[in-house]
Amino acid sequence: MRFRGHGHRRLRPPPPDSKASVDALIDEIRRARLAPDNYRERSLKIHGLVCAKCGRDFSHHDRRLLTVHHKDGNHSNNPPDGSNWENLCVYCHEDEHGRGLTGFDSEEK
Repeated sequence: MRFRGHGHRRLRPPPPDSKASVDALIDEIRRARLAPDNYRERSLKIHGLVCAKCGRDFSHHDRRLLTVHHKDGNHSNNPPDGSNWENLCVYCHEDEHGRGLTGFDSEEK
């Protein structure tokens, strides 16, 4: 067997046995996306694809720019109702965590 590239062989998943196995795989992926430890997906579902600070709307194509901020700063505090989360765009999230570091608050005039 000949290897190309960097000496690594490309691994391919085995072909599915049937439509049932494909459906089972899709169900498993969906469950993993909404698992209790996946608070990001839960927050996006509860609060929608909008930044809570600047109000920018996001689509499914640019949702990667939307992050989940823990209001109390505790990443282990993930209540099922999402009350400790707010969806922030990457810019507002950076601003939120950067407050107080420079002694300048962007909302003060």
